[in-house]
Amino acid sequence: MQNFVFHNPTRIIFGKETEQQVGAELSGYKKVLLHYGSGSIKKSGLYDRVVASLNAAGVSFVELGGVQPNPLLSLVYEGIRLCRAQEVDFILAVGGAA
Repeated sequence: MQNFVFHNPTRIIFGKETEQQVGAELSGYKKVLLHYGSGSIKKSGLYDRVVASLNAAGVSFVELGGVQPNPLLSLVYEGIRLCRAQEVDFILAVGGAA
């Protein structure tokens, strides 16, 4: 086994209307993967607010919808392929409420 250091900082921003901050928070990244579930993010308007914030900050992004509990390997591999092809350097997971 090779020696290595694993550093995994996590920042969670939670609260009312915090989706409006997402563009400013991610403005230092070249390309973001916007990862979300199925229809509720769009029905609630959250998708539009997040995309508006990213666009206002000039953050380039690609999307991968279809998140589900215990995802199929095909979706995992699609995410890996997309991130590599688009040179994604940040994954933004949006949603998760039941």
